[in-house]
Amino acid sequence: MDTIDVRGLSCPIPVLKTQKALAKSSGELEVIGSGNVSKENVTKFALSQGCQVNFSTENPDEWTMQITKPK
Repeated sequence: MDTIDVRGLSCPIPVLKTQKALAKSSGELEVIGSGNVSKENVTKFALSQGCQVNFSTENPDEWTMQITKPK
């Protein structure tokens, strides 16, 4: 699983980095980020691509999500 860190970045940068990493990934991507707006936007993007999204860490300051591409 590939991992990208988008903590502290303002939108749309987290979405763009996620898009680029997801295109290169083998099917699973871990995204570490901060801020609710980034979390919502990355989640919306992943879902719009037909991906499954799961959170392993989710608190007001930081979140970690796993994105799985459809097969």
